[in-house]
Amino acid sequence: MKITSITARVCNAEMRNWVFVRVETDQAGLIGWGEATLEFKTRAIVGAIADLEPMLLGEDPRNIEHCFQILTRHSFWRMGVIGMSAISGIEMALWDILGRSLGVPVWQLLGGSVREHLRTYTHLGLGDMRAVYESTTSNAIVELGKQVTEAGYDAVKIVCIPYSHYVTKASDVDRVDRMVGDLRAVVGKDVDIMVDFHGRPASVNAAMDYIRAIADHRVMFAEEPVPPEDLAGLAEITGRSPLPIAAGERLIGRREFEPALKHRAFNIAQPDICHTGGLWEAKKIAAMAETAGIGLAPHNPLGPIAGVAALHFGISTPNVIIQEEMSGAVPWYGDVVRWPIERRAGRWDKPSLPGLGIEVDESVIEAHPFAPDILHARGAVLADGTVVDW
Repeated sequence: MKITSITARVCNAEMRNWVFVRVETDQAGLIGWGEATLEFKTRAIVGAIADLEPMLLGEDPRNIEHCFQILTRHSFWRMGVIGMSAISGIEMALWDILGRSLGVPVWQLLGGSVREHLRTYTHLGLGDMRAVYESTTSNAIVELGKQVTEAGYDAVKIVCIPYSHYVTKASDVDRVDRMVGDLRAVVGKDVDIMVDFHGRPASVNAAMDYIRAIADHRVMFAEEPVPPEDLAGLAEITGRSPLPIAAGERLIGRREFEPALKHRAFNIAQPDICHTGGLWEAKKIAAMAETAGIGLAPHNPLGPIAGVAALHFGISTPNVIIQEEMSGAVPWYGDVVRWPIERRAGRWDKPSLPGLGIEVDESVIEAHPFAPDILHARGAVLADGTVVDW
């Protein structure tokens, strides 16, 4: 069996573009699908996939580790997030091909089942990007939080930390305290709340101000309290925080995770299968995290193929705690890809179809062609004009 073509398919999901990867073989009808979505970098990802394609033409797609070595070593330059996202989408499609060729689901190839279903959580608005990033008042968060729990989820994530710098304002800290407290009062104690800091605080002290403010509200975890490059600061926060700390969505590959895990820089690791190198690299990271006594809550605010890949990963990985999903991102989320299971709020069951178990409707992709991403980050500017982390 040989690879004959690797191409990208771009599908605009209103606030961002999903980038799907289609890998064809010389066996009639045997193709694989992956996802390489990366916010604000659509054209770069599509170009990277086109650049990588010649390296694998003629290779056996079932030799996944071998293909990964070609993509990462024969490129000479080490890959950043753009290159590794493209590779991740290709690698994911190779697993789909392998599973289809053998007639077994991908989770079975990743070590078999460790659970019968995967717990999931979503964001405000069930993943609608405007609700996620534009809900900045207690009333909005409470109403949208109720919508999530009424849909059947028992866990919700919010992004309520204001654009920050090296110090905080007392009024901002009090407002965050109030928003999280109001949400807790409405959803009750049986619903988990996660607070995504989005790397906005620029210092340990600023992050700790917000962490202390929300600690009494029994938050499941505080996510990415400082920018990803501040490993020392992240480790200090984890050592001081009364709340579990989660991070890692912007770490690429096991080599970037290794120092973070060595220093126990977080309690919960959040690799993104679409950015960190694909399913096999994510399994290696998971094993390293398990050795360090660290659980996983994989990052995945992306499209439906990424969601299916996350399902197979979670079914086969024992230290996964909960899986992020955003299946309410657009009303037609379920039209572009036929899932291998019926999605249920807060719970995804184990699939049984071969490969990833999906069928892609390319006519739906064509009905939603590329459009520029909406740049939420343009608002990440302080009153004096200082640019800060989005």
